Amino acid sequence: MVPMEYYLLLSAAVFCIGVFGVLTRRSALLFLMSVELMLNAAGINLVAFSWFHGNLSGQAFTLFVMALAAAEVAVGLGIILTLYRNFDDIDVTNATTMRW
Repeated sequence: MVPMEYYLLLSAAVFCIGVFGVLTRRSALLFLMSVELMLNAAGINLVAFSWFHGNLSGQAFTLFVMALAAAEVAVGLGIILTLYRNFDDIDVTNATTMRW
């Protein structure tokens, strides 16, 4: 059996990679991919603790996290298309000019 600490270390590493991507990337696509990594890290934690405690509630919550990630992708792609149409670029720093 694999100890739970390995799952937690994997989740922490994936979450840190996601945070690094959110803080350093300017492309909207890479920004969304980094957010997806952070959501996946939360899902790994939920499944690991669910397995450790022997109930299925964490796995059910993981399904909700996956549904949230799918909705986030749909909204994010709409935002990316709007950025590309208005600025001919998907750089998120250009979005500050979209103010009133």
